[in-house]
Amino acid sequence: MQRKTLRAAGMTAVTAILAGGSLAACSSGGGGDEAASETVRVTLANHVWTEEIIAAIPEFEEETGLKVEVTQLGEDQLSAQYNVQLNAGTDEIDVMMYRPLQEGKLFAQNGYLADLTERVSSNPEWAWDDFQDGPVDSTTFEDKVVGVPTITEREVLYYRTDLLEQAGLEVPETLEELEAAAKQIKEENPDIAGFVARTGKSPAVTQFSSFLYGFGGDFIDDEGNSGVASPEAVEAYEYYGRMINQYGPANVSTDMSWPEAMAIFTQGGAAFYTEADSLYQNATDPANSQVAENVGFAPMPAGPAGSKPYNVPSWGLGINEASANQDNAWKFIEWATSKDMVLEVQQAGVPGPRNSVWSDPAGTETYPEDLAAAIEVSAENGVGHDRPLVINVGEAREVVGDPIVVGITGGDVEAAANAADEAFQQFLDDERE
Repeated sequence: MQRKTLRAAGMTAVTAILAGGSLAACSSGGGGDEAASETVRVTLANHVWTEEIIAAIPEFEEETGLKVEVTQLGEDQLSAQYNVQLNAGTDEIDVMMYRPLQEGKLFAQNGYLADLTERVSSNPEWAWDDFQDGPVDSTTFEDKVVGVPTITEREVLYYRTDLLEQAGLEVPETLEELEAAAKQIKEENPDIAGFVARTGKSPAVTQFSSFLYGFGGDFIDDEGNSGVASPEAVEAYEYYGRMINQYGPANVSTDMSWPEAMAIFTQGGAAFYTEADSLYQNATDPANSQVAENVGFAPMPAGPAGSKPYNVPSWGLGINEASANQDNAWKFIEWATSKDMVLEVQQAGVPGPRNSVWSDPAGTETYPEDLAAAIEVSAENGVGHDRPLVINVGEAREVVGDPIVVGITGGDVEAAANAADEAFQQFLDDERE
């Protein structure tokens, strides 16, 4: 097994298994003996957040006298390892980085995640009530806290300041205003799309969700049944599809995820673009964006039900229920998600989950001023999920995403929504069995 040892201030900080490595042979002993209790085994995904945390681990080790052993894997490898290890009831993982919206329900339902409810409320200085509501909702299962959010994102409106000025337009505050502005700019600039967004059946679901909530709908209704054929959902599907069909790029494909949609925007091909705020540097870096000097940001325009962008944790930290080292695992999580660490990581460009950090000028100094303002608004109004909260998320996205593609191609959205509703209801019924 290939390993790398990171050193800082003369101390061994962490042993990180490279992405190609195997997790199975990397136990530091397991069980509850004294040696194991002094080593916290942490499994993390490859991410900028992870790199920032790893660099700071020597501080944690010095403060606590504990040793941290990190297994760092690519996203797909991480999921594969969890599937094998957690199903086998491993006690060789203490802290686990996981995706609350992708696998959180499965992990919690299967009992893989320890109940953190008492721990999160035990330290007023750490301040669980400082965490944003949307991400907290996503790391809570059946009224039990099972994870702590680490990395967050919201949907915001990216726009071209020069095109709005040229057209004499104000920044749209409602979806109705957004459509009118996209139409006007498209008519005045035939070579520029008024609007662009993701178009792929599955990738578009997360970004479509903010439109769905803005129209007053949701993927699953209050009774736990499919909501994708509700009048509000149909109106949202029709709106999203119409925006791209009528005001989008010429000959637009129906398989775009964010890299393709972002490329159209950054190459000067569109006036408006709705996307995750975490991707903003792709639009503002002159090395990657031809319109970097003319990019503005605004909160998600309001629909009939208001401005309701998703505000979600893309990643969180949990404790393996089978771990015999849960007290020290919690010490690591408490440190990694402390106000100081969230601020430090956010200054490196990774949006965090703490309200106090977003309200601190030091927490937003590396962000464009209008983006920071949009994020603050979105955090207050945000919804804690951007996809159906189910176990088999991938299959669900394919089902509820179909009416999006039908709308983009100018088809019968209501019929597609009714068909998706029937299929999604069957899906939900099957998962309950």
